[in-house]
Amino acid sequence: MQTKLLFACCFVFQCLTAETVAAEPLEDLGALRKMARSLEHGEGVPKNPTEAIRLYCQGAKGGDTESMFRLGWMYAIGRGAKRDDAVAAYFFAQAAEHGHLQSKNLLPRMGKAISDIPECMQDKKEPDDAIDDFAYSTDLQRQLAAMVIRLAPEYGVSPRLALTLARTESNLNPRAISIKNAQGLMQLIPETAARFNVRKPLDPEQNVRGGLAYLRWLLAYFRGDVKLVAAAYNAGEGAVNKYLGVPPYSETRAYVKSILAGYRQEAHPFDSTVTDPSPELPRIVRKNAPKGS
Repeated sequence: MQTKLLFACCFVFQCLTAETVAAEPLEDLGALRKMARSLEHGEGVPKNPTEAIRLYCQGAKGGDTESMFRLGWMYAIGRGAKRDDAVAAYFFAQAAEHGHLQSKNLLPRMGKAISDIPECMQDKKEPDDAIDDFAYSTDLQRQLAAMVIRLAPEYGVSPRLALTLARTESNLNPRAISIKNAQGLMQLIPETAARFNVRKPLDPEQNVRGGLAYLRWLLAYFRGDVKLVAAAYNAGEGAVNKYLGVPPYSETRAYVKSILAGYRQEAHPFDSTVTDPSPELPRIVRKNAPKGS
């Protein structure tokens, strides 16, 4: 299955890493650009112009003219990256070639464009393509990690995020059962398993698919905020809404730190058609906004 990712976080991807995302988009480029713009301006999500650049870059790689223009503009004014007229000229030239009038008008003011392709536009081998990016104790763990990586893009979830969560939840043990009766690789409690049609929670693929479906839902519900998603996966979305952010539980706070350390990003693409956002999200954003912003 393919989902339209409404993003704020780097590329339509088959794999997402801390540095870049895979080159072939899986989501709608317009939705990707919309989320990048939200990150650029802090519209409904914490402002993160650096991450916006990564998303725009993925859109530009996919041929989105407006993303090319936005990249040129951000480099021209030094938003999210050091001002660089030569890089700005590169992106304005790319957009102008696609008929973007504003880019054509701005291009003469930038001077000579760089001759090399900007780093974010270059195809690179992604750590998520190599499961050796994490350490494994057994061949079974490696095989299960490969399955998580393979299935994650079907749900619009970064393989890195999915794998980080599976390792944190069960250390890739398909038979794991917690004292709260959370089961399998993704540690689904019976209610969550039923909610996402997992009939055999100890079946590795069913369990992973259920966990990914829940992650996809949480990403839409909390509009790509990884901290809130991780907290909700651990403590439930109700607890996050109640406390307007990460609940004051030591276990949940440690869990969130673990997920953020493994995923290395605070925002993630999401499909806004999956569910409406949390009704508490505006209050959560206001409560956790940096002072003076």
